[in-house]
Amino acid sequence: MAGELKEFLSTLKQKLNIIEIAGNYISLERRGGNWWACCPFHHEKTPSFALNESDQFYHCFGCGESGDVIKFVQSMENIEFMDAVKMLAERVNLPMPQTAFDNGKTVELKRKKDVILQILNDCAHFYLANLNSGKADKFLEYIYRRQIPAGIVRTFGLGASLNFNDLPKYLLQKGYSRQDMLDSGAVSEVDGRLIDSQGDRLIFPIINAMNEVIAFGGRKLEKVDFGKYKNTRDTLVFNKSKSLYNVNLLKKLKKAQTISNVIMVEGYMDTISLYKAGFKNVVASMGTSLTQDQARLLKRYSDNVLVSYDGDAAGQKANDRGLDIFINNGLTVKVVPLTDGLDPDDVINKLGADEYRRRLDAAMPLIDYRLKSAAKSFDLTKSDDKRKYVAEAVKIIRTAASASEQEDLIKQLRDTTGLTYESLRRDVDSVPAEPAPAVKIAERKDNSSVWDRASRFVIAAYLFGSKITDGTEIENVAFVGEVHAIIARYVKAQKILEEKIRPAELLELFDEGSEEYAEIIRIFDYSDGDRLKGEVAEKYFEDCVKTLKLYDIDRKIAELKKNIAVETDIVKRKKLTALLQSFIAERKKIRQ
Repeated sequence: MAGELKEFLSTLKQKLNIIEIAGNYISLERRGGNWWACCPFHHEKTPSFALNESDQFYHCFGCGESGDVIKFVQSMENIEFMDAVKMLAERVNLPMPQTAFDNGKTVELKRKKDVILQILNDCAHFYLANLNSGKADKFLEYIYRRQIPAGIVRTFGLGASLNFNDLPKYLLQKGYSRQDMLDSGAVSEVDGRLIDSQGDRLIFPIINAMNEVIAFGGRKLEKVDFGKYKNTRDTLVFNKSKSLYNVNLLKKLKKAQTISNVIMVEGYMDTISLYKAGFKNVVASMGTSLTQDQARLLKRYSDNVLVSYDGDAAGQKANDRGLDIFINNGLTVKVVPLTDGLDPDDVINKLGADEYRRRLDAAMPLIDYRLKSAAKSFDLTKSDDKRKYVAEAVKIIRTAASASEQEDLIKQLRDTTGLTYESLRRDVDSVPAEPAPAVKIAERKDNSSVWDRASRFVIAAYLFGSKITDGTEIENVAFVGEVHAIIARYVKAQKILEEKIRPAELLELFDEGSEEYAEIIRIFDYSDGDRLKGEVAEKYFEDCVKTLKLYDIDRKIAELKKNIAVETDIVKRKKLTALLQSFIAERKKIRQ
């Protein structure tokens, strides 16, 4: 890491407080010396995510995620390291140095991203100019027919592609290279010719939480045999599975007020119709199956999701498909009931905002929705269908979070089917419980050796400034692993320089995902400090130091025995034997 960059990052971190930054994303509670929250990186009900304000780092004792304020923002915003640095630097009005990031790969990646974002921004202005050019009658007629006011058109930046040729010509005239245009996704190549990827479509710019145009959605106005809607392909700045339409305006809304829930719809027009009707807490999944990244993105703005997909059969299936992803990320999910054949856009334009508000008020928990949907698939007047429905319903009820919720649902099923509560209760109890969704904690079972565990405890005691280390110099500890030795050297160097030990700096020494990085994460499991206090911890520390010393002596004894066995020089053999006897005596003394 270049000296200038390191100095800049150090200055940036000194101007930031991880508690203030994290508080914009998650709810924090002060407990003891740390701040605590439910981890934003895995689903949990009991907070195990700790933020250390003194040392400015975070660590989850459940899944092991750790890092500093830059990595936190990088993970929460789902952006690259440099984008997180830029975002935080702007927050504290710290100018970015121009030469700090001058390594070849980083410079080229930054250049490429900046160029792509500029191309997409120019495209958005080009499409908007087309809409106002006097040549876009069919697009304006569609906008008028769909009752989209001019102010909403401007808010969402709607535009028009009049043909397949004008956009590539416009971008070439602005000096962009052919490759950069293709890399942006806005332009495609067909038979060696550049064309507008969204040619002859109504344009919906897709804007990220940083208010950057990252892609486009396009709608064909005429009937076509292929897809009516089309999104920009995945690029360096756009991944549909990690994006939500209208997240930029949702972020703006959150800054202005508390958001009690977020409405999730399928597409662009649903979003725009709800927004114009006053439901500004709306985002769209853009037709993709729901993903873990989208759930995490949504959770930044609210813990409650109202899923409002189309009222047709396909929309109802989409309602159910993948919604467990939201639940597994700690979101409360309710489903908004819509009349068959209507989508949110239809309800707003045909029945009005008040009627849609009534639909929102009638939103039902996901498990109730699943029961209701299952009942629609069977004719309950027929014995065979009723039995099939009961078999499916009891499986759904078995997934209820509590016994009281199960009881209420069984009573509903009793009233629907006419069967006794007792028989339904037995059926529910006989269904095997679904295994809990796997989280990272399952991957962190510790099968390490006693020496590795001892090294971690001793290193943690020094790293987090525990008083149990008093009287034992770190250079006198015989560490087993190279990672522990590296950390020991870091601690010693900071002590010599009389500088504060900053645990988060250690995460920068190794690549994330490496064995060394994983070892540091395990050491961070002691960062809450409670396990490094008191007489028991002090005794354990002494035992760990002794264990490591014995391990080191045993290694030396084993090595000496090998050397003695092959040594033919009598004088050297005697010296090795004398050294062996001294180690054996030292081992005996330690054990006594």
